Amino acid sequence: MFQGETAITVDDKGRLAIPTAYREQVAGECANRLVITYNPFDEGCLWLFPYAEWERVRDAVNALSNVRSKHRELQRKLVGAAAVVEPDSAGRILLPASQRATTGIDKKAVLLGMGDKFELWSEQEHLRTIRQTIGEDDITDEMAELRL
Repeated sequence: MFQGETAITVDDKGRLAIPTAYREQVAGECANRLVITYNPFDEGCLWLFPYAEWERVRDAVNALSNVRSKHRELQRKLVGAAAVVEPDSAGRILLPASQRATTGIDKKAVLLGMGDKFELWSEQEHLRTIRQTIGEDDITDEMAELRL
């Protein structure tokens, strides 16, 4: 399980170092293979999946009927844009240039451990979203049942 927030620097070649706290877990549980793709729900964010978790997500998304345009859109953003990345000996992965450009991820980014995957945010988008509060009208029934 991945959790936590880490400020990340992206170098001039588009590489970022996996935080040392996650490297052993990525090497062992993920066989050093991650899949990076768009987060279809939030601007300025990419998803990084361990390969085995990615296979589950990919298969579920591809099982959707491609007759519906929203299904095709989700398939394009998740499966069509997916890239397998493997950390090098220094623990760095190369972010695809097209994904960096689309999300606005440049020198400064934020990596969030979200349980079964990571979210990689541009610093600006992360600041914008994290500063927003959840208002009383936004609380779902499921959220109201949580004991926080």
